[in-house]
Amino acid sequence: MRVLNKTTLLICFSILFSTSFVYSQSDTTMDTGGGDLNELDEPIVNADLNKPNTLNDTLATKFILFPTTTAFQEWNISVIHNRKYDFSNALDTMCIPLLNDSLGTFVQPFKGRITSVFGPRKYRYHYGVDIKLQTGDSVACAFDGTVRISQRSKTYGNVIVVRHKNGLETFYAHLSKKFVEPNQAVKAGEILGLGGNTGRSYGSHLHFEIRYMDEPINPSDVVDFENYSLKSDTLMLTKTNFSYMEKVKEFEAIKFHTIRKGDTLSKIAQNYGTSVSTLCKINGITTKKILKIGSKLRVN
Repeated sequence: MRVLNKTTLLICFSILFSTSFVYSQSDTTMDTGGGDLNELDEPIVNADLNKPNTLNDTLATKFILFPTTTAFQEWNISVIHNRKYDFSNALDTMCIPLLNDSLGTFVQPFKGRITSVFGPRKYRYHYGVDIKLQTGDSVACAFDGTVRISQRSKTYGNVIVVRHKNGLETFYAHLSKKFVEPNQAVKAGEILGLGGNTGRSYGSHLHFEIRYMDEPINPSDVVDFENYSLKSDTLMLTKTNFSYMEKVKEFEAIKFHTIRKGDTLSKIAQNYGTSVSTLCKINGITTKKILKIGSKLRVN
């Protein structure tokens, strides 16, 4: 488990133990035991995190405690993703408690080996880790929380999303069966469903994600998957945790052409204002490559 320095410990200690969390579906307020945070001159969470806020100015070092009322304003049980925030340029450190009397404990969703890590996959980004399991193996909830999503998705297959009191959400995808419903309270270690191979999946495994405000966090920054434990009882998020967004933006700028009947390399090159040699280079092919209808070819 990672050891925090004295300054970090002091600040986190003073915040964590002077703050109590009150969360329910109907009452999404944060009780600090001494005043309404909405009375502050500025909200604690800003869409533009480069702008200092009132709470930060009262601290010797810049830390933000999550969650806040802003974090819990939206509760959508049908739409999986709603990405609004870009933390890649955040100036503040976000201090997110993972373990305490209010939050409960941690349980690894499944004790299996990691078969795919968080990071780039050719021309797309893999926002979680894949844990090897067999179809029918039990998948447990990582932390106490409330089920927000329990549905079938084209990419995730059968997927469950649980929101936790600290503002994090955990994703459990490619399940063969789901045992929980939206708005259901769950405990760490409670069985959410059974592992499987549904959605965009090649072989049975659990796709596990951790997100804050729908922004992915590398699960390996939080969990020691070899020892089935957390790396720390407090997650200190900085813009470094979101530096991968530069690579994501590069991927998003890449364009592909879907091969149709009658297509040739020269015809495609002409349509996209490039050359056959460039198409071959960026796709790792030769001019003798047989183009299969329906396959994709990178064009920039």
